[in-house]
Amino acid sequence: MDPFEDTLRRLREAFASGRTRPAEFRAAQLEGLGRFLRDNRQLLLDALAQDLHKSTFEAEVSEIAISQSEVDLALRNLQAWMEDERVSKNLATQLDSAFIRKEPFGVALIIAPWNYPLNLTLVPLVGAIAAGNCVVLKPSEISKSIEKVLAEVLPRYLDQGCFAVVLGGPAETAQLLEQRFDHIFFTGSPSVGKIVMAAAAKHLTPVTLELGGKNPCYVDDDCDPQTVANRVAWFRYFNAGQTCVAPDYVLCSPETRERLLPALQNAIARFYGDDPQRSPNLGRIINQKHFKRLQGLLGCGRVAIGGQSDESERYIAPTVLVDVQETEPVMQEEIFGPILPLVSVRSLDDAIDFINRREKPLALYAFSNSTQVVQRVLAQTSSGGFCGNDGFMHMTLASLPFGGVGNSGMGRYHGKFSFDTFSHHRACLLRSPGMEKINDLRYPPYSLRNLRVLLVAMEERRCSCTLL
Repeated sequence: MDPFEDTLRRLREAFASGRTRPAEFRAAQLEGLGRFLRDNRQLLLDALAQDLHKSTFEAEVSEIAISQSEVDLALRNLQAWMEDERVSKNLATQLDSAFIRKEPFGVALIIAPWNYPLNLTLVPLVGAIAAGNCVVLKPSEISKSIEKVLAEVLPRYLDQGCFAVVLGGPAETAQLLEQRFDHIFFTGSPSVGKIVMAAAAKHLTPVTLELGGKNPCYVDDDCDPQTVANRVAWFRYFNAGQTCVAPDYVLCSPETRERLLPALQNAIARFYGDDPQRSPNLGRIINQKHFKRLQGLLGCGRVAIGGQSDESERYIAPTVLVDVQETEPVMQEEIFGPILPLVSVRSLDDAIDFINRREKPLALYAFSNSTQVVQRVLAQTSSGGFCGNDGFMHMTLASLPFGGVGNSGMGRYHGKFSFDTFSHHRACLLRSPGMEKINDLRYPPYSLRNLRVLLVAMEERRCSCTLL
């Protein structure tokens, strides 16, 4: 007996009944989500601290506040997002009504990761709810404390006939993926993303894949090293480096590297003190498996800063590596930890070539006092997102889409982009049943004259007049 069959049957029946379609229902569920965040703020903070040793500051900024702002944005704009979108017409359809209707897909599956276990569960959920879908949520079993809150507390705030939280590890997730869904939203690694996409292909299910990769950070010679070090250290070591958009390596000249190293040492000491292990502001690695993997990466190149580790606490110090080789593991796999390799390049051209030889990253960063340098990196590379002279601040704007390209994923979300991701954009044309004489020129017997008239009539016209 499939453990998910009854749950999915219940959700499909609820969707078929039309329960999730009215704006009032969607708004009520979004309001419930907002209450969940407000009522359980301390419970969520405690769970994030237990799972990742995440400080209140980092948890508020990257988990709770972002989730709440997405809820608030959706509530403010729900009616406008749901409205039919009028489109331009040609001469042949000037008397008709042409529009795009945003319809829910049906039953959506959201598979969330462990590194931002609240944000990366709730933000796509906001889009799925706003678009009118029923949803199966699969939180990560690795972030156990947040998983428990999502499973036991969140359902009290939502219509349980339309939303379900399911638990389990890789085996259960594989079983879940055998079911037919109307949309699958997955956040995780490219390797697992391929498994999800293969499973979805069996049912021709559309997917959104938010994956990772090795995000480059180019630092130009023309920069203030301390400013760069402050910004790079903050967003590399935020959440103990377990961030999909964190920089995976820095590309710079040997001269800039020597200027950056003392500046990075200074930034790390100011942020986390002389003994970062005792700092309340530095997170921990999620589990022993990932700790062991990261500990192995410390053997790559040469440790210039940090390098200490403590398995009993799953602690790895903020670390900077130099003299790494492109063939070493630290440059072959996504690091996902507080380790930053500095890679030397001779020029901007070499840096761009280095970036373009590799898979397209989820994010790309460029630091320079020269606008031309930043613009050139932007123009001559490709990535999911880009930020000049800072870290992942582009993630704080719901007006910008978040998503990957190529190996770093497909699809986009945040703000209205989330609503659109979970909506089918249905092309609609409503014509009059009368005035059949107008259509005569398209019917056989065909003539060259009628063809010429019809081709002119089919050209798009942007006419401000609306007759129907």
